[in-house]
Amino acid sequence: MPAIVSEVLKNSIAEELGIQPKDEIVSVDDTKMSDMIDYNFLCKSELLTIEIRKADGNTEIIEIEKDFDEDLGIVFESAVFDRIKPCLNKCIFCFVDQQPEGLRDTLYVKDDDYRLSYLQGTYITLTNLTEKDKERIKQMHLGPFYVSVHTTNPELRVKMLRNPKAGKALENLNWFRKNKIPFHAQIVLCPGYNDGVELERTLSDLSKLKNTVLSTAIVPVGVTQFRKDNLERVDKACARQTIDIASKYRRVCCSDEFFLLAEYDIPPAKYYGSFSQLEDGVGALRLLLDDFKSRRLPKKLIKPLKISFATSFAAKYAIEKIADKLNKIKNLTVTVNPVKSKYWGDDITVAGLITTEDLIKTVKEIDTDLVIIPSVMLKPYSEDFLDGRNLSYVKKCTRKEFFVVKNIYSMEEIITYLNEMSF
Repeated sequence: MPAIVSEVLKNSIAEELGIQPKDEIVSVDDTKMSDMIDYNFLCKSELLTIEIRKADGNTEIIEIEKDFDEDLGIVFESAVFDRIKPCLNKCIFCFVDQQPEGLRDTLYVKDDDYRLSYLQGTYITLTNLTEKDKERIKQMHLGPFYVSVHTTNPELRVKMLRNPKAGKALENLNWFRKNKIPFHAQIVLCPGYNDGVELERTLSDLSKLKNTVLSTAIVPVGVTQFRKDNLERVDKACARQTIDIASKYRRVCCSDEFFLLAEYDIPPAKYYGSFSQLEDGVGALRLLLDDFKSRRLPKKLIKPLKISFATSFAAKYAIEKIADKLNKIKNLTVTVNPVKSKYWGDDITVAGLITTEDLIKTVKEIDTDLVIIPSVMLKPYSEDFLDGRNLSYVKKCTRKEFFVVKNIYSMEEIITYLNEMSF
């Protein structure tokens, strides 16, 4: 994919120069770019010459004078301008491989690209990392990366990733340590495979990499009704064992779901350190609860209002605690309606996988003035659900008004809305 412009920031150099969406940045200082890493590096200059291929096919050469670190204000359609490095694994726990047909095309993409890991925080397995890749990482001192480790046992990792190259994980991670390349580690826990003694081994090996490992997140395997491999689910006993093992090591955190499965309280903020793996559900509920505590609530609304949180079962723990406090506001009635995933199966409890029909079934008959949903239910920058239908369809089917919360780690948007309706 070439370097196609998707957006030009207001009051930026790019806007002043007349650069527009769909224009292509062909080169910077006569140098072709393979990704945003090249682009960012080449733009660190006070004088630039940019070749642009306009949407109409014409080519322009523009000379730019700017401050050394000044951004041009260009947002690209993709962070990678050449071919994304594909995932070559057939992991026993891969969520992409167990999806049914008919979902958004992007949900079937399996990348394993170190550049996207560095630029966007996606997880990589290092099984397709070449010597050329390593040399570039070393020369540009890129990092941190997000690495799906799962296990440091070579034979077990080959078995779990179904890739003969997967056994070199610890070798690659030691290369990271030698070259002072930091990374965050992820372990998808699969009972009967990498739990118990094997988890102890993995965490022990990672602890020997000194300060190279910035954090380690342990998440439970997701098992849907579409999965062909016979994998065990993480149960209460396994969750408690995993939390106990993880507690022996520094910078190791279990995801929120482990504490819910173990029937433990969500830990305090200090447990999560810098909350560096929030996208993996590690500390999200604690951030939400602590943010809510910091908010000043109105005592009374101007007129009666009924709101309902259509949430995931994973977030139910935190949302119910918040609802109890909100219900003390006069003229406000708050209910919590977790969405049961008939589409994926009962064991899938995250908001990002909720489909329109499951949502419609949950909220259609409830008595409420406003349904509140998190933005993770929708495709970024759109109102599309993962099954291809949109929020307008849901509104039409339920005859309900919806409030989409953009920041899922904060209650600011909701509290601001309620304050606007108070005395």
